[in-house]
Amino acid sequence: MHRMDTDGRKLAREAVRAGLSPLATGEGALAVPFGAINPRGIGPTIRSQPAIPKAAISKAATPRAAPSQPAMPQSANVQPGLCGGIARPRRVPVECGDLPFVIRRDGSWHYRGSPIGRKELVCLFASVLKREADGSFVLETPAERGRIAVEDAPFLAVELDWRGDGRQQTLSFRTNIDQVVTAGPEHPIRIAHDLLTCEPTPYLHLRPGAGHLAIEARIGRAVYYELVALAVPEWVGCRRMLGVWSCGQFFPLGEMPPGEE
Repeated sequence: MHRMDTDGRKLAREAVRAGLSPLATGEGALAVPFGAINPRGIGPTIRSQPAIPKAAISKAATPRAAPSQPAMPQSANVQPGLCGGIARPRRVPVECGDLPFVIRRDGSWHYRGSPIGRKELVCLFASVLKREADGSFVLETPAERGRIAVEDAPFLAVELDWRGDGRQQTLSFRTNIDQVVTAGPEHPIRIAHDLLTCEPTPYLHLRPGAGHLAIEARIGRAVYYELVALAVPEWVGCRRMLGVWSCGQFFPLGEMPPGEE
């Protein structure tokens, strides 16, 4: 009996050295690592793979940050593409200098001295018309740009439609290229006076330019007379002015003569 116990202890020590559980040694038994032993002590827990430490699991679950890449220099002519990528550089229009276009005071467009009769073509050129900070006008496409001559304003307001009255009144103008613009805070009406004759000339703001000077439409004489017919007196500062309301804003047309109410 004593020899058998000694042999059993010797077999157990050899099993431990081999990394095997003494509970799983013997003929026909499975060699089970210590990490797979059931901690409750009721026989071994058979696993196909050894247990993975929790620290390793949490580390694997944490997504790895993408390797940082050196930032690419951005220039004024490079636009960001989709998904943060870099798109192809923006094309710089070729400067063509002075183009043989002239916009007359009556709103007609001329090319090399001949009027452009097709309205669709005029509307096409008008869509690429821009105003520079110095007040000059250019035609600019993605491929080229050039200056053109404008005698007064590039457009002409030829028709007026009004609704409501007083502060609720709205004034809508149609230009010679069939653009409809409603006067208001974003499209104000201004009056300019001739230096020699002091004759008033009204203008309607259509869209902003590159500087403080906007692209405007000159209000035709017949339309201006309609504005005068709709005018009402209002105090502007300490002056009594005659003007029109549109979209809640008052636009003075001129100062009332003294003694008139």
